Amino acid sequence: MPVTRQSTRPVLWRRVVTAAAAVALTGAYLLAVDTAPALATPPGIPSKSTAQSQLNTLTVRAEGSLTGYSRDLFPHWITISGICNTRETVLKRDGASVVTDSSSAAVSGRWYSPYDGATWTAASDVDIDHVVPLAESWRSGANGWTTSRRQSFANDLTHPQLIAVTDNVNQAKGDQDPSTWQPPLSSYRCTYSKMWITVKYTWGLTLQSSEKSALQSMLNSCSS
Repeated sequence: MPVTRQSTRPVLWRRVVTAAAAVALTGAYLLAVDTAPALATPPGIPSKSTAQSQLNTLTVRAEGSLTGYSRDLFPHWITISGICNTRETVLKRDGASVVTDSSSAAVSGRWYSPYDGATWTAASDVDIDHVVPLAESWRSGANGWTTSRRQSFANDLTHPQLIAVTDNVNQAKGDQDPSTWQPPLSSYRCTYSKMWITVKYTWGLTLQSSEKSALQSMLNSCSS
């Protein structure tokens, strides 16, 4: 707009326009920040080729029983830093704009669940999933571990074993392996298979034949 046209407007009007523009710009900025995607990306997810190599070396064995199993044999959530436990640590890692209170509990934030594509703003709607469920690990060799090793497994932040997801999706998964449960969002199944494979490989767990077949099918869908 030419300067001569701007100069004929009342000063008050120019101030209103300027203020409105500032608010609009600020609002746009805040919107961009607030809608930034939460990552929900655990560490240590391997490439397709690495996951394939790991899958090829895993021992195939009939699934064991749950005799003697208890979640209490896998102590969690443990203190990770200061007063923050494993759940709170994963919520902060996988969320966006997460605010915590004096006890380290998340009071606000945003969490994207890659299992189903849902986004949540209340931590109470989010579970921390053990990618390889505790009961599944028990049936796959963890029944012979020490309690200390089981605690390390249940709170593993180094490998892709823990991830923030929609609570009822996690509950629907329960202790199932990929032969009977896979993420509802099919585009995430490639990543899920790589996570599952490398956790079992890292922790020396076995897998059953149907589980291996399901993992191979999911892995085949990966581009890299």
